[in-house]
Amino acid sequence: MRRFLSHFNKFVIFACVLFSVAAPSSSWVVRYKEQFYELYHVHYNQYPDDAMENIYWLERAVEADFANPLYAMGKIENEKDWEKYRYLFMMHINLKLVEQHLRLGSKWDKQNAYFFNAPWKEQNLDSLKTAESCYTTALVYWNEAALWAEKANQSQFRFLFLQDLQAWEDERERIAVKKLDYGRTIRRELARLEKVRADFLAMDENTY
Repeated sequence: MRRFLSHFNKFVIFACVLFSVAAPSSSWVVRYKEQFYELYHVHYNQYPDDAMENIYWLERAVEADFANPLYAMGKIENEKDWEKYRYLFMMHINLKLVEQHLRLGSKWDKQNAYFFNAPWKEQNLDSLKTAESCYTTALVYWNEAALWAEKANQSQFRFLFLQDLQAWEDERERIAVKKLDYGRTIRRELARLEKVRADFLAMDENTY
């Protein structure tokens, strides 16, 4: 994890310097959650740098303040709409962070410990460690997403459906009925990864 974060930190520093040089002083300032979320995008072929860039923007969205309800990503008519909107937004952002960490982890994951990989045993073990860090972090974000989904499922919102945010409402409902459960998926991947690690550790000079 430290290795790819170090690489990503270099990318972020470079990007910040580039933007500070290229952008005019009157340029639009990214300040609010909604603005940072707009910078998140999924590439058709997503490479590690793409996932790390998305993670950066999504984490900034988590930390930032909400924009005025006038600039929300859906129509807000009253304070109850606004409250549910904030819960759904945080749920959705954390789900996207789960997905990006799973994508990133898959780039370093080793699905099997083939005997002919024995000469690169240590490199494979390092890759598994990085993948494990990604999956473990994804589990943290999943727990956060589930908590925000629970807030959005409170009885006071039982008959309130934000029409402009149907995809987010669908996510909330799928979490509530256990059709969407990244926790189960992540724990399964971690268990499989541990088995692959054990297979690599069992290799010696006689394996290949």
